[in-house]
Amino acid sequence: MKDLGPRIDFHTHTISSDGLLLPSALVYEAALRGQAAIAITDHVDASNLDEVIFTLTKFVKNQGQLPIKVLPGVELSYLPPAQIRKYAERAKKLGAKIIIVHGESPVEPAVPAGTNHAALQLKGLVDILAHPGNITEEDTILAKVNNIYLELSARKGHRDGNRHVAKLAKQFGAKLLVNTDAHCEHDLISQKQAYQIAKEAGLKKGEALITVGKNPQELLKRT
Repeated sequence: MKDLGPRIDFHTHTISSDGLLLPSALVYEAALRGQAAIAITDHVDASNLDEVIFTLTKFVKNQGQLPIKVLPGVELSYLPPAQIRKYAERAKKLGAKIIIVHGESPVEPAVPAGTNHAALQLKGLVDILAHPGNITEEDTILAKVNNIYLELSARKGHRDGNRHVAKLAKQFGAKLLVNTDAHCEHDLISQKQAYQIAKEAGLKKGEALITVGKNPQELLKRT
């Protein structure tokens, strides 16, 4: 097997939303498993965006030397589609390095319809559309044009949409990442496991290598 490169996970949660660990615990657990970098992207909406970003940026600034690179971010969740731009802009202004939008997952039907489409129009603001479920061809093309990554999820339930997402991404040239959506240390995965998830989604060997290697490195460089 060709060297898969370092593991980078851009979608994780802590006690600032529905995760189980402090940011420091999550970071050290990720380092223990050989990760090179991690983004902490807690769920936010109009009620808590400012506080969550303040908490995460304070942690990165004040915790001291950390064992791996840590990116403070957010997962914009359950917002009305017309409000996603407003809160993405505010998150960026307050210091979020990674902005994810909680996509229309097959296991969370309460996500407002139109979320995928609204998020994928936001070139330069949104970095990743998480677990986009039954994404349309039109929206996959938007992801390609606007350089927004589509997520293949390691999380139970969300990963049910992976094959559809991968199929359209291959067809239209959209970029893919494998993220965990981790809520505790047991959700974190190795680079080999990430590669297997990409393969299970229907990607060929070379496509899977790009998804777990080149693409995350590319996104990390633009943060």
